[in-house]
Amino acid sequence: MPKITLKHKFKYYFDNMMSKGAIALILYLSLLTLLLILGIAAVDTLAGLAPADDKGETPGFGELLWMSLMRTLDPGTMGGDSGSWVFLFSMFTVTIGGIFIVSTLVGILSSGIDQKLEEMRKGKSLVVEKDHTLILGWSENIFTIISEICEANKSRGRACIVILAEKDKVEMDDEISARIENRGKTKIVCRTGNPIDFVDLDIANPQASRSIIILSGTGEDADAQVIKSTLAIVNNPNRRAEPYHIVAELKGADSVDICKMIGKEEVKTVLSPEVIARIMVQTCRQPGLSVVYTELLDFGGDEIYIKAEPSLTGSTYADLIFKYPAAALMGIVKKNGAILLNPKPAEKFEDGDRIIAIAEDDDKILLGSGSNYGINTSVIRAAASSTPKPERTLLLGWNSRGSLMVNELDQYVGPGSTLCIVTDNSDAIGEIETIKSGLKNQKLELRNGHPTERALLDDLLKVDYDHIITISDSERLGVQHADANTLISLLHLRDMETKSNRNFSIVSEMLDNRNRELAEVTGADDFIVSDKLISLMMSQISESKELSSVFEELFQPEGSEIYLKPATDYVETGKEINFYTVLEAAKQRGETAIGYRKDAESSQAEKQYGVYVNPKKTNAFTLGPKDRIIVLAES
Repeated sequence: MPKITLKHKFKYYFDNMMSKGAIALILYLSLLTLLLILGIAAVDTLAGLAPADDKGETPGFGELLWMSLMRTLDPGTMGGDSGSWVFLFSMFTVTIGGIFIVSTLVGILSSGIDQKLEEMRKGKSLVVEKDHTLILGWSENIFTIISEICEANKSRGRACIVILAEKDKVEMDDEISARIENRGKTKIVCRTGNPIDFVDLDIANPQASRSIIILSGTGEDADAQVIKSTLAIVNNPNRRAEPYHIVAELKGADSVDICKMIGKEEVKTVLSPEVIARIMVQTCRQPGLSVVYTELLDFGGDEIYIKAEPSLTGSTYADLIFKYPAAALMGIVKKNGAILLNPKPAEKFEDGDRIIAIAEDDDKILLGSGSNYGINTSVIRAAASSTPKPERTLLLGWNSRGSLMVNELDQYVGPGSTLCIVTDNSDAIGEIETIKSGLKNQKLELRNGHPTERALLDDLLKVDYDHIITISDSERLGVQHADANTLISLLHLRDMETKSNRNFSIVSEMLDNRNRELAEVTGADDFIVSDKLISLMMSQISESKELSSVFEELFQPEGSEIYLKPATDYVETGKEINFYTVLEAAKQRGETAIGYRKDAESSQAEKQYGVYVNPKKTNAFTLGPKDRIIVLAES
């Protein structure tokens, strides 16, 4: 064992002192400076070294203390000193001490401020906001979510969005500034940290949040990270007593059960691949549907609300749909929480039930006073029975949602239908072959090739297809490359359509909403911007937890869904009517009308592609033979 000397001890204590950081060093140096000026002032006072002034008065201890302090801070102060050599030496000593000690103190202060600024730049300071929306993670979806929440917050006096992600705070701030133009009254605060770490999570103050959105990443362990983040919130030692409102984006169906098992009623999940697959399939069979969903899901126009109406107790659903001049009813939430979309006309509205309505804002859901709706019964057409016919569908491309889409399509098409899949993804061949055996209503054909090849497309379209779907191979190619391939395929298809004088019904998946504007030149019947729709849905659920159940019911193959049906099936076209007449025509079929689509405006973005959701019921309009009625129906 080495011998511990006084030198060793001094060095040890000095090292410990230096390791305590800027705050400790500032305190030590301040104390050393104080001791220096106190010591010099005391010696000069007790020894009577200070010279007398012009009046013959000798400076006291307080004055000497002040003189010493000034010489410590400004070495030039001692230039005019006079007195004995001993006094001048004492002033010189305190000045030299100031040069070393105070200069070091100033340097440490400057360094400490720089460290604090660097820490703030890294986004590690505690968020003291309350009632804020907390977003955990970072993905392309975040920009749509921020925009929608800012729009929803316009009616709130003070609102804040807090983002916690493993990304540099400055980078997050810069990207948000570049992509989000109108924030309104909403403040956006970014923090750098790991959402699964208790310490980092506490920085974002989830205990005071209004809602929490957990974004899914792009890696193979994306769902695992979401599950861990959920665990970190609900099992946090510092968690609050009242339930959280968490919205989690997931990629795998198995992860949904795990997430709900962890969070129970505190967590609402959005299974993005399944939702997009269903919307793609539904839209390919009725172009324009994605515009309807976008209108219902964003905060810019009409949205879905749930409202209590005790005065309606005892009324039937058939009566309710006519009672709101500025809102379109979709269904009823029963007092036990059951969601009934487009219930039977005779369904009774009971005490404790609530309505599900589409409106511009919740304050627009007001009961009307009149009962004369101006319904023109003479133009209403009787419902005609129909049986599903075999359909031919062409699917260009493949991605992880492909199998979901094929199985979903099988539930909608009539027996004897055919689906042709075109892909050059060799890894997908085995998966597609496995799907074949489980199909009931359609026969599956597989063609190897790239969907952008003109010769291949020419050969394929020797057969007439009822629907053509293009999906993005984003897993292999990336967002921009995949969208570029989709654009090329669409240009080929429209050119072939023109030259062959045929009509193709085309629905395409786009990944970047900015590419949709470029793709509109191709004249595709509809575009599904997959990430945007998921972002819109998560934003809606973050504002109203109960909407999760409504969306789950709406996107299920069973029960009632949204359809765009020919107007000629409901009313005589070319005659002026109001929307109450359309409501009555749909009611007679056991359906609920929520809007209509004008075919002549289907390519005009400024007119919402001809989609009118929740139109004013008293306004007169005329429907043409190619126009559609938007209804909630079982088939």
